Amino acid sequence: MVYGDIGTSVLYAFKEVFASGHVPITEANVLGVLSLFFWALTVIVSIKYVVLIMRADNNGEGGLMALLALASLSTKDAPKVRGILLTLGVFGVALFFGDGVITPAISVLSAVEGLEIITPGAKPYVVPISLLVLALLFLVQRRGTGDIGKFFGPITVVWFLAIGLLGLLQVIGNPAVLWALLPGYGLMFVGQHPGLAFITLGAVFLCLTGAEALYADMGHFGKKPIRIAWFGLVMPALVLNYFGQGALVLGDHATASNPFFNMMPDWVQLPMVLLATAATVIASQALITGAFSATKQTIQLGFLPRLTILHTSIKDMGQIYIPAVNWTLMAGVVAAVALFGSSDALAAAYGISVSLVMIITTVMTFFVVRYGWNYPLPLCIAATGVFFVIDAGFFASNSLKIAQGGWFPLVMAIALYVVMATWKDGRRLMNQKLMAEAIDLPSFLEAVFISPPVRVDGTAVFLTAEAGTVPNALLHNLKHNKVMHSTNLFVTVRSHEVPWIGLNKRLEVNSLGHDCWQVTINYGFKNDPDVPKALQQIKGRGCDLNEMTTSYFLSRDTVVPTLGEGMAPWREKLFAQMHRNASAAADFLNLPNNSVVELGSKIEI
Repeated sequence: MVYGDIGTSVLYAFKEVFASGHVPITEANVLGVLSLFFWALTVIVSIKYVVLIMRADNNGEGGLMALLALASLSTKDAPKVRGILLTLGVFGVALFFGDGVITPAISVLSAVEGLEIITPGAKPYVVPISLLVLALLFLVQRRGTGDIGKFFGPITVVWFLAIGLLGLLQVIGNPAVLWALLPGYGLMFVGQHPGLAFITLGAVFLCLTGAEALYADMGHFGKKPIRIAWFGLVMPALVLNYFGQGALVLGDHATASNPFFNMMPDWVQLPMVLLATAATVIASQALITGAFSATKQTIQLGFLPRLTILHTSIKDMGQIYIPAVNWTLMAGVVAAVALFGSSDALAAAYGISVSLVMIITTVMTFFVVRYGWNYPLPLCIAATGVFFVIDAGFFASNSLKIAQGGWFPLVMAIALYVVMATWKDGRRLMNQKLMAEAIDLPSFLEAVFISPPVRVDGTAVFLTAEAGTVPNALLHNLKHNKVMHSTNLFVTVRSHEVPWIGLNKRLEVNSLGHDCWQVTINYGFKNDPDVPKALQQIKGRGCDLNEMTTSYFLSRDTVVPTLGEGMAPWREKLFAQMHRNASAAADFLNLPNNSVVELGSKIEI
């Protein structure tokens, strides 16, 4: 999961530098490029991610959403800065989904293209085989990764041992490439060919794609195993393989067309194609799983409408499947493979979204270090400024590829950002409208109980977005049924900008008198909302719930776009459509279907 993406970069990263013919194959150039590869891995992955950013954990969790929450909390006293960081973070999440489309496409294509080395006649079948592999991958997502996940670790270990050994054999044949470990060769290449080096940075950056997974998956495995695996196996294997490819190309310039598969004997090529395909499937699986998790967290933070979320494991609550995300990713991946047709063409589209995410990560890390950890400003600038300059250089180089295909992930990211921003703004307008018409709950109850309605047995749970206000469902119930239950709970579910909230802080309960209670249920963005389970904690606080006699009342609002203030008309229509198609609140909150009563109302925005 952690290293599948960066581990399969050896299939296409070094190839992209020399395959186009822009960089002449000379000893100085090969050593210079290898030096750039080595120091990019050292500075960006080893120092930036492993040493610095992995310290910025949010209660043990990593990833862009966790860092966004941490940066947001660190700047809570500066609302304008906080707003900018939220916008950057949400756009970064949108870019991540663009990466989730490109990574499976380029990884699987580059693996299957190894068949062309075995027999040139296989070329017409590369795209169909790649599409078949990818289609099968998305079709099995519904079953979860529990059964096949046990093979991921061993296959990935075999992959790194194999690529390390293949590279080592080539390095032994031409040990002069080890001079590239010195940074002087990379600096010399940049100094002698500044324009060429700037263009080449876009290809060098491909060796870093997947580095963000070290931080994103920190919550699953912990810092120590990720660091041990990186320094003990992954980085040595990657460096050996890249240097092995360089040694091979120096000995035979013709092998630059596909140095990875050309570095091995004929009898090894077919097994390595199969192993490479398995490794790329694992890398793709990690991105897909990450997309599911990121979507769930984005919903919890209020930037996407509720979607159907299915749990694929009874043991691991983190294993989820979101059908809408799965099929959307599959459509994007198929479109990418069909549109670009080769890993060389896709390489032009790859990198720009990842380099932008890295810039956003560096910016948010600065605010965490400065305002969260309270380090001196000069130290914060020194700690993150170097990485920002390097990230900006990689992004600038990758931006040259926008016309050749870099537009593809950017268009996807911008479209998704518009959707998320529209949902957030639409929810804000809805809440403003509801608050403008809201009735104070304690005052309303005092007025009602001057001449109380008929009380019937059982408990009524009214779900309301804002604590302390009268739910529309209660007004409708009194108007049409003219009764109140003997016990009434007014429940507000709040999602917070932290990954987890423990059971000891789950409930806030206040008595309103007349056997009525105001209850606030708190969740982190990685918690799974379960209202009935949370309400079991209210027992012993003066209110005992019986599941058999408890009814849940919800208001199903219909959004009506209107002319005037608010969003642009097309955004209001988009929001109304998303609101209409959102999955039922009852399912999202895990309410029992046979105990839910929905009452409708219209809201004009």
